[in-house]
Parts: sequence; C-alpha cells; structure tokens
Amino acid sequence: MKADEIERLIKISKERPLMPETYVPWQEDPLQDDLYLPEALTSLHGLPVYDTLTPQQKKDLGRHEIVQVLYSYGWGEALFCVFMSRYALQLPTDSPEHRFLIREIIEEYRHQEMFAQAITRLKGIPLLQTPAHSFAGRVSTRYLPADYLFMGSLAVELITDVYGNYARRAPEIYKVIRKVFELHNIEEGRHILFTKGLLQSYTAEAGYIKKTLYSFVILMNIYFVRTMYIRKEIYERIGLANPGAVFKQAQQNYRTKFTQNCLGQIIEFVDSWGGFNNATRWAWRLLLKAKV
Repeated sequence: MKADEIERLIKISKERPLMPETYVPWQEDPLQDDLYLPEALTSLHGLPVYDTLTPQQKKDLGRHEIVQVLYSYGWGEALFCVFMSRYALQLPTDSPEHRFLIREIIEEYRHQEMFAQAITRLKGIPLLQTPAHSFAGRVSTRYLPADYLFMGSLAVELITDVYGNYARRAPEIYKVIRKVFELHNIEEGRHILFTKGLLQSYTAEAGYIKKTLYSFVILMNIYFVRTMYIRKEIYERIGLANPGAVFKQAQQNYRTKFTQNCLGQIIEFVDSWGGFNNATRWAWRLLLKAKV
C-alpha cells in the first residue's frame, strides 16, 4: 500500500475507534426466541436427531457451539498478533507501515478480549485445544517463517468473516452476538486493505513450490480450526443419551455443511493467487471435500 493510504487507515483507527465496552450492549439479556448460532451452522441441524431436541436443547446446542467458535477466533487472532509482532520488528519504527501494525495489534487484542467477554456473557465454558491443536499452534508460532504464519492466520480470519456474516445478518441471533461480529467486521474491513497488499507482495514473488506450501498451510489451519467447533462433550452437556454416536453423526453432517456454507469465499481466495495445483487439489478434496 502507498504511504498516504496507510496514513488514512491510521487516522481512522485513532479518530473512530470501536470500543467493545460501548459498542456491544452487554447488559441486554437474550429474548425468549433468540438463538446463539444460525441453524445452518449448527452441527445437528438437518439430522433426524435434531427434530427430537427440545427448544431449550436447540438453544443450548447453539450456545455451546458459538462458544467454541469465539474461543477459536481468540486463539487465531493471538497467532496473528505473533505474526504482526515479528513482521513489525523488520520495519523502521517511524514508518507508516510499522505504525499501522501497532494500531492493528491494539485492535486485535481488543477483539480477543471482546470474544472472551462474549463467552463469559453466554456463561460458556470453552473446551480447550486438543493435544494436536496445541502442537500445531506451538510449531506454527515457533518455527514457521513470518510469511507462512501470515497465511495460516489469514485462514482463520477468513473463517471468522464467513461465520460473522451469517451471524450479524440473522435477525434471530442474540443481539450481543450480532454486535460482536458487526464490530469485528467493521474493523477487519480496514485491516484487510493492508492485508491484501501484504498478501500480494508475498504471492507475487512465490513460485510453484512456495504457493504449494502456502496452500497446505491454509488448508491445515482451516482443518484444525474447524475441528475445534464440534466436540463430543457438547452433546453430553445438552443431555443426549448417546453422545458418542451423536458426535459421529455430527462430524459427518458438519463437514458437509461447512463445505456448502463456508468454503466458497476461501476457495476463491486461494485460487486467486494460484494455490490450487496438482500437488494440492487432492488434499483439499480429501480433508475439506472442496470442489477444486
């Protein structure tokens, strides 16, 4: 990006900050018919077992699953802050790019606090990372070069955008959740302008091998984050008699729903810089059932 464009983004960030403390109506309780997650994104919707749930169980299913989503977003944004801190160290302190990154880091940490507050407001108890998730996070932050860490973090942001769009456009969703995603969408709109410029600089210099590796990094981040949403313990919490069997059905159902509802924008993004080739298509088809 040009220096004057970055300066404009810095000015907006300083003069028109969106503070979760005032933007989100934390004091408002959910209405009787409010949901916490659009049914199109819940793991059991569309299965016969869903029709056996009571209205309260359906609400609780959405509540527990949106808590997992919010928890994973906070985790993903923490990884992104690691990338931005690394990248900022390479820049002159007085450069517009460095100063914008500082503003973005501030906002990303506010988002993490906002997601944590939303979890608390929902009386949620997140199911923490599995050993596989934890291992992947440690490897990413400690050993991946900055550009690969950037790609992985961007993958999480893409999923965040998709979920956020569903939630903030659904009038039946609890207002606190809608406003959380609305705030996130507005501020990420500014961040994405900077991110696109950085993405272009990385991919313009990348050859076949590097684009292949970028594609695998994005794929694995999406795969791992997606598997944080659906957990057997959720079905125990809502009182289902055979949570293990339901979990197996839910996994398959959610994979299909995720492919149908969430992958379109991500596929367009990866395809835009040549991330699909003979070395990567098979993996996207196998792990995410992507039509590439």
